[in-house]
Amino acid sequence: MTIMTAHLSRRMLSIALAVFAAGVATSTVSGVERPGLSTVEARAAQKPAAPAAAQNATPQPAAQKPATPTQQPAAQQPREIIRRSVDLITTDVIVRNSDGQFVADLSKGDFDVYEDGVKQDLVTFVLTHGGRILNDVAAPPPPVQEGILLPPPRPTNDASGRIFLIFVDDLHLDFRNTGRIRDLFKKIGKELIHDGDMFGIVSSGPSSIAIDMTYDHKRIDEAANKIAGNGLKPSDIIDVPEGQQGPPEVRYRAHVAFSTVYDTLKNLEQVHNRRKAFIYVSNGYDYNPFATSRERASAERMGMNCDSSVPGQANCSAPNGGGDSGNSSSSDVNPFDRTSNEFAAADLAAELAEVTREANRANATIYTIDPRGLVGGPDLDEKVDMTEWQNYIRESQNSLRTLAELTGGIAVINQNDFDKALKRIDAETSDYYVLGYYSTNPDPLKKKRNIEIRVNRKGNYDLKYRTSYTLKPPPRTNTR
Repeated sequence: MTIMTAHLSRRMLSIALAVFAAGVATSTVSGVERPGLSTVEARAAQKPAAPAAAQNATPQPAAQKPATPTQQPAAQQPREIIRRSVDLITTDVIVRNSDGQFVADLSKGDFDVYEDGVKQDLVTFVLTHGGRILNDVAAPPPPVQEGILLPPPRPTNDASGRIFLIFVDDLHLDFRNTGRIRDLFKKIGKELIHDGDMFGIVSSGPSSIAIDMTYDHKRIDEAANKIAGNGLKPSDIIDVPEGQQGPPEVRYRAHVAFSTVYDTLKNLEQVHNRRKAFIYVSNGYDYNPFATSRERASAERMGMNCDSSVPGQANCSAPNGGGDSGNSSSSDVNPFDRTSNEFAAADLAAELAEVTREANRANATIYTIDPRGLVGGPDLDEKVDMTEWQNYIRESQNSLRTLAELTGGIAVINQNDFDKALKRIDAETSDYYVLGYYSTNPDPLKKKRNIEIRVNRKGNYDLKYRTSYTLKPPPRTNTR
């Protein structure tokens, strides 16, 4: 099955990212970038001493002392384990002057970083200019604490300044736009990814693309030839009976896409001191598309008569003039039973928020691209009300805009000039600083942390950076 193939491809890419990160990272991240984790174990388990009375007692004949059962030694208590983690927070920042030019001569001492208003001490400083690393100050060991033994960090053995992960959400790409999508990929290989850049490609659906992190530029053309849109048409959504949460296929496809992105971002956490660009190619998401048309189609399947002359209303009534001639929702449907998809917008917002939080923890910037370009009306063979079509386009584009804006990227939507957008992404991923610090806030209950970065050198500077991050939730424990 195509969806199972996508899951296998995603697993292969996750393994490849983990192998690549083994040479770049210091250790697995928990919440944010983490240089080390130590364990101190209490090893004071000793054998219990024999009682003094038993040591001084004289042996008695067997006939004079009844035999007593052998006393089993008391079970040893489980050894105490003390765990302590030190989090290394990294964030990238782009500094431009009043003329819009990147300022490439700043040093570590020119930056002041504040977390929730408290100044932090910078421990890492990386300058990437023109796509290549010019200055890399590795992080020193974290502050030594009593009873904590931390292993020394491993040196970085990869000097690639740009890392790209291209996500092809073919479950939400139109089949009729397959040629347009392939042309977009050729432009990505020409305008964005250059010689020496490391990249990987993964898809969510039947295209079954899973290209490990590589420098081979030819793999882009290989992936482009495999891309084929497999998105749902409006008729595929409207003419299918609904489930408890609206169209079941709509949510299932979105969950497959989000889980693919989430798992890939979790593996990108292991890559430190690099800015990761996540190129997100999709048409976007809407959990409640064409609601009125779906309601009208459902009523017609039950033998009701519907009037589509009034946009935005189903206007269905029972046949032969029975019942009220108004909208079916007031006469034929119990309003207390209509709770199937009432919270579609809230559910979508919650899932988008979790994806963006994971991207921020991985220090990855999402750049969303809608290959439809400037969207007009629906296809002529699709019987969709124009108002509903416009609502669907707006909602799907807003989802892409949310993914980009909450991670510091840009959304390339509703435009046909992809060359200009790709050049802008190329500029943002070529010139930047990466700053790192150990957070001085030990409170694990403070999940969201606000970040403020200032340049203390005289002059007018425009700073672009991620303004907050969220701690990683603790792993789930199986309770029975």
